[in-house]
Amino acid sequence: MAKDMASEIGANGIGRLFFGADRKLLFFWRAVIFYAAATWIIAPLLEGPSDALAAALHIPPGLTAGIIAISEIGTLIAALICTAAFAFYERRRIDSYGMPLDRMLRPPLFEGALAGVVSAGLVALGMIGLGGMQVKGLASDSGSIGGFALGWLFANICIGVAEEMFYRGYFLQALWRSLGFWPGAILAALVFAADHYFYKPGENIWDVITLVSLSLMMSYSVLRTGSLWFAVGFHVAFDYMQLFVIGTPNGSRFPVGRLLDVRFDGPWWLTGGALGTEASFLMYPAIALLWLFVWWRYRGRSDEARPG
Repeated sequence: MAKDMASEIGANGIGRLFFGADRKLLFFWRAVIFYAAATWIIAPLLEGPSDALAAALHIPPGLTAGIIAISEIGTLIAALICTAAFAFYERRRIDSYGMPLDRMLRPPLFEGALAGVVSAGLVALGMIGLGGMQVKGLASDSGSIGGFALGWLFANICIGVAEEMFYRGYFLQALWRSLGFWPGAILAALVFAADHYFYKPGENIWDVITLVSLSLMMSYSVLRTGSLWFAVGFHVAFDYMQLFVIGTPNGSRFPVGRLLDVRFDGPWWLTGGALGTEASFLMYPAIALLWLFVWWRYRGRSDEARPG
C-alpha cells in the first residue's frame, strides 16, 4: 500500500513537471520540442533535397541569393511543419502565432522595412564618414543589376519570413506563455544568437551582442504591435541593405551580385571585420535608436502585453 502510494505521488510529481491541470503539455516543453524537432529532425532531412535543388538549378556555392533562398526556404518549411503540428494540438490557426495574414500588408510591415533601410544606411554612412569604408563604384554591370536586385530581394524575403517565424513565432509565443514575456524574449534571443555563433563562420562576441540586441528589439515590437510584421519588414530590409546594396562581407565572404563595390580599410571595431557592418560598433547606437522608435511609434497600443 505504502509503495503504491509513493509510486502514485512520484508519478504525479513527474506529471506536474511536464503537464498542466488541463493534462496538456506545458508551454515550456512545447517550445523545447518545437526547436528540437525543427533543428535536429526536420532541417537535416531537408539538406539532401536542398542540395539536389541547388545542383539542378546550377547554383554555384558561395554567398549567393540562390543558396541563401534555398537554405531559408528549408528553415521556413521546418518552422511551418512544427507550427502546424502545435496549431493542431492547440486547435488554433497556423497564422495565429504572431503572423496573421490579414494584418500582413499594414503599416508595421512597411515601417519595419523603413527602419531596416535607415539603420543599415546610417551605419554605412558612419563608416564612410570615419574612413572605414570606401565606395569605388558598382560591383555589377548595369545590365545585370536588375536581376541581382530581384534575386536578393527574394532571398531576403525568405530570410525575414523564415527566421522570424522560426525564432519569434510559435517558439517565442510558447516561451512567453511559460516564462513571461521578457524571460521568454531573452531566451529566444540567446538561442537566435547561439545558432548564428555556432553555425556561421567567423562569429565573435561583438556580433553576438548585436544579434541579441536586435532579437530583443524585434520581440519588443511583437509586444507593442501584437504581430511579427514589423520584425519581418525590418529583417528583410536590413539584410537586403547589407547583402545587396552595401555588399558587406558575411563570415569573410562577399555577396555575389552585390550593388556596390566597397572597400573596408578601417579598424575591426568600425568595419566589423570579416562579419561586416552588422558587427560594427556603430550598430549599437543604431539599435538604441530602433528601440526608441518602436517605443515611441507604438506606445499605448491596445495589443501590447499579451501573447498572440
